Amino acid sequence: MSSNRESLYSLTEIKGGLTKNIDAFNQYISGMNKSEFESSPAGKWSPGQNLDHLIRSIKPLVFAYGLPKFILMWKFGKVNRPSKSFEALVEKYKLKLSAGGTASARFLPQSVAFDEKEKLIGKYDRLKNSLLKKINHWQETDLDDYILPHPLLGKLTLREMLFFTIYHNEHHLLLLKQRLEKV
Repeated sequence: MSSNRESLYSLTEIKGGLTKNIDAFNQYISGMNKSEFESSPAGKWSPGQNLDHLIRSIKPLVFAYGLPKFILMWKFGKVNRPSKSFEALVEKYKLKLSAGGTASARFLPQSVAFDEKEKLIGKYDRLKNSLLKKINHWQETDLDDYILPHPLLGKLTLREMLFFTIYHNEHHLLLLKQRLEKV
C-alpha cells in the first residue's frame, strides 16, 4: 500500500461523511418553500434541479458497488496508482470546474416542481441507504484496488469515487446556501 495511506479516510469515516453530507443536503432542501425550491436565477439550477442532479449522480454508484469484483475488473480495468487523498481529489475536481468542466448529459437535471420535493428527498435518502449497505460488502483494501469511470475526473478508485460523492453533496449545498444568502 502507498505511503499516503495516512491521508486516506477509513471506510467508517467515508460512510459517516456520506451520511452527514447527504442528510445535510436533504434537510436543507426540506425546509424550502415553493419559491425557494423552484427558484433558478440567471440560468442556474434550482434547488430541486440540484437534488435531481445528485440523485442522477448517486444512482450509478449504487449499481456499481453491487457488482462483483471480477465484473468491475473486466469492465473498467486495473488500478495502476495509489488512491488520492480526499483533499487531493477535491482539488482535482475544483481545477476541472474552474477550467469549465460541467455535468455531462446523463447527469443534467430535469425541471422539478415543488410537489415532487418530498418524493425526491425520500428517493435520495433511499439511494444513500442502498449505497451504504452495498459499501458494507467491500473490504477496506478493495476500495483502492478497483476503479470506476467518472465523466469529468477520469478513472477513480472506489475510494476516490466515494470521496467525490461526499464532496459533491457539500459543493451543491454550499452553492445553494450562497445563492439564498444573496437574495
